[in-house]
Amino acid sequence: MQTEQSGTVLAPPRAVPAPAAASGAGLGIVMMVGSALANQVGAALGALAFPVIGAVGVVAVRQWVAGALLVALDRPRPWRFTAAQWRPVLLLAVVFATMNLSLYSAIDRIGLGLAVTCEFLGPLAVALAASRRRADLACALVALAGVVVLSRPQPTSDVVGIALGLLAAGCWAAYILVNRELGVRVPGGAGSATAAGLSALAFVPVGAAVLVHSPPSLTTAACAVAAGVLASAVPLVVDVRALRRVPAGAYGVFMSIHPVFAAVMGLVVLDEVLAWDAWLAIAAIVGANVVSQLLGRRVPAGRAVREQVRASGTPPQAAGHR
Repeated sequence: MQTEQSGTVLAPPRAVPAPAAASGAGLGIVMMVGSALANQVGAALGALAFPVIGAVGVVAVRQWVAGALLVALDRPRPWRFTAAQWRPVLLLAVVFATMNLSLYSAIDRIGLGLAVTCEFLGPLAVALAASRRRADLACALVALAGVVVLSRPQPTSDVVGIALGLLAAGCWAAYILVNRELGVRVPGGAGSATAAGLSALAFVPVGAAVLVHSPPSLTTAACAVAAGVLASAVPLVVDVRALRRVPAGAYGVFMSIHPVFAAVMGLVVLDEVLAWDAWLAIAAIVGANVVSQLLGRRVPAGRAVREQVRASGTPPQAAGHR
């Protein structure tokens, strides 16, 4: 539609064609699903190597793959870091190593589906903690009920396995928070790459000792390397590109497919059979995240405009409000 002003016909601003935008978002969704699937397939293949080199050996190989990839891609120059920059880098290296070791140790004890579901509570807790909505309190209670069902508190429960899964959740939450601080203090991906490289170096002694004590077969080594490639390399490359095509809120919703894929891969690859109540608990935790993410994106238009005006001092018309 054209608008006449002072006798001059003004053409409307050009916008991205709807089919092109839709196709870009569709590709982003496909990439997110593929990344999540690769992540859990990699974790399942890594679990196949547990009987020979254990969770520690698999984690060591995964850390080596992730560290080598990140350093090669970002080529960090850590000798230029200041003391203020080194603090979050070192903290991230510790969190990164602890997160993977606790997760794979939990997988070894309680299975892939339950371990990843417990770990998923980390980002969910970060999202809920930042909100003051009553609906999010309900989501937190639903997720807590799911954890109680998964842990099945009774004398035969694997308390250590559940604790390791919850430790992985705490590490994932810390990973998110530390990465935010790291992004402020260190530009680009240099900080993350340095942290991954340090974490990989920390696993050299223990990883070498495990591999020397229990030499892996070609199949076992291939499974461990596949865990590093599929669970670290593929998400690293794909997720960044997916976030360019879909909103961050949508990405948060699609993170919910990780526990589902983990449970399915545990069943298909590792023959891990879950009881019906475990599936119900996974659904409850995933549903709590989806509801929380969707509610967080429903901001009243008037409120959004007022906040934008207060932040920039720009009238709504000039701010591009639609």
